[in-house]
Amino acid sequence: MFENITEDRGQVGIGTLIVFIAMVLVAAIAAGVLVNTAGFLQATAEDAGQQSVNKVTNRVDVVSVHGVVNASSPSTVDNVNLTVRLAAGSGSVSLNNTSIKYLSADTATTLTNNNSVTADNINWENATTDEFAVRKIADDDTSFPILNGQADRFEVVINTSVVEGTSKNGLQTGESVTLEITSRNGGTSQVILTMPQQLAGKEDGDPVAL
Repeated sequence: MFENITEDRGQVGIGTLIVFIAMVLVAAIAAGVLVNTAGFLQATAEDAGQQSVNKVTNRVDVVSVHGVVNASSPSTVDNVNLTVRLAAGSGSVSLNNTSIKYLSADTATTLTNNNSVTADNINWENATTDEFAVRKIADDDTSFPILNGQADRFEVVINTSVVEGTSKNGLQTGESVTLEITSRNGGTSQVILTMPQQLAGKEDGDPVAL
């Protein structure tokens, strides 16, 4: 009787050992999966956080805006000029990789920088309805068209007579346009402009505050 009990206990001990080893292996595999998953989630969270920071900080500020009069009948503003600089705390922003969402009563489009009309003296002959131009005002380190310092000042020029279509020759008195300037990283600045009432009597090329 005692011999049979001894044999049973030995069999139970081996089975328990096998189960224990299996549990250890499963726990080790699970731990490895958890560590890998935690690392992946941490990296994803860091990337998402950096992207969110870039969208808030990497953008431009609009310092001033003026229009240029086209003394047609009726008189219109056919150029909108925006002086821009880096927003506080922003990294470098390339205006080559910046887009502008243009929204008026008659037109909705997205404008991109056209290098063929980017010069100190802008020629719009080859410009299309979805383009803007850039010229430098202040650029100490010749980074144009990349804003990389608070001292940099560039001018964004939108020919509204091209964007709106030649039938309108630009924006008329009282009309409004909304501009959303978005950098490559997603940082956005918005400006809403209303054309002034004192366009009548102005000559071609006269500047007006917007």
